[in-house]
Amino acid sequence: MTWVHADRAVVGGQEVDGLLIEVGSNGRIDRLLMGAAPDRAEVRLGTVLAGSGNAHSHAFHRALRGRTHDQGGDFWRWREQMYAVADRLSPDSYERLAEAVFAEMLVTGWTSVAEFHYVHHRPDGTPYEDPNAFGSALARAAASVGIRLTLLDTLYLTSAPGKPLLPEQNRFGDGTAAAWLDRWERLQEAHESNEATVVGAAIHSVRAVSPEDIALVSERLPAEAPLHVHVSEQPAENEQSLAAYGRTPTGVLADAGALTPRTWLVHATHLSDDDMALIAGSGAGVVMCPTTEADLGDGIGPARELAGAGVRIALGSDQNAVIDPWLEVRGLEAGERLRSRQRGRFSPADLESARASAGYAASGLPGGLRIGACADLVEIDPGSVRTAGAALDQLALVATATDVTRVLVGGRVVAEDGRLADGRDPATLLTEALKEIG
Repeated sequence: MTWVHADRAVVGGQEVDGLLIEVGSNGRIDRLLMGAAPDRAEVRLGTVLAGSGNAHSHAFHRALRGRTHDQGGDFWRWREQMYAVADRLSPDSYERLAEAVFAEMLVTGWTSVAEFHYVHHRPDGTPYEDPNAFGSALARAAASVGIRLTLLDTLYLTSAPGKPLLPEQNRFGDGTAAAWLDRWERLQEAHESNEATVVGAAIHSVRAVSPEDIALVSERLPAEAPLHVHVSEQPAENEQSLAAYGRTPTGVLADAGALTPRTWLVHATHLSDDDMALIAGSGAGVVMCPTTEADLGDGIGPARELAGAGVRIALGSDQNAVIDPWLEVRGLEAGERLRSRQRGRFSPADLESARASAGYAASGLPGGLRIGACADLVEIDPGSVRTAGAALDQLALVATATDVTRVLVGGRVVAEDGRLADGRDPATLLTEALKEIG
């Protein structure tokens, strides 16, 4: 048991002074005592928010940061450059890159990450001796820095409906959905006793997996496993799905039994009214990635309409061109303001949920500052040039990663003042890892 004290915190949307948090041996919050003195606390913090849940990441995309702007084009042009990076990865080099990327996430205030993982095999598609070598490397990388990991091992079978994988996609595929499920089950068994890693699953997209295979996955996956899917990020994806199946990607997922409360749809940028009704009726959630959707020119999704229909909204860093949960929060609100020409489209409580508890829910974890949740906390400097004068419940609308002073996972300090608790500097880790990949 550990006691953590916060001078100020937001609990249930309300500002609380003198919050004493009892953390159990399992790293979860057992008790919250308000108006309490710090006398018995082993860890004393100032201004505290719940940890941020990163609901969508491709760690290796970080290698493209600051290197693609002069190429111009659109998402599809960017994708060619992404494939070139994927081709250069080995399990060892990816472990070092992921360790650096997860370290960068941690010091910015992301305390959990759902890694949408689809680099599985050698470049020609043949498996390594350990067919889950990459997945295990990601789990070791997360454990090394102390971030919570939900490993979303991804099914990827076709380049477009009815078309085989391109040569540059061969290392993503397992040949059949049944073969992928067998490998997924071995991955889950390998990490069954690993408390730091949740093994979930992902269907890359309706472009990459047929309706029949989506149905098979929906039937065979354990009910408790989170299931994520890229959906309608680009208009071309909708056009391909309609041409092949007569249904939008959302409609295909619904028909295949894959649209359920454990499902999280990533991006959901170009949805029809019928799509939104299907999502709301199913209980599925949506993960939006505002900095990536802006960087790739994807468009602005209907976040307000979805939220108004009762759909849970979470946030992710996706391609990691930006790693800063506070900028994702602002991007969600700013996109809505640009679409509607109105302010205050999401309440502070809505934005807090998207940043923290919904992101954790998407990862199969309990988040937020509440009893039973993971004791993951972020301490923010309330007096910086950015945050001075801000209301506590609106800090996420003004802070940046620079304002994060300490980060706790499971009640334990894992980062402080931009470095990991053991002193490692994420910038140094990144520099070294990127040199290796080239």
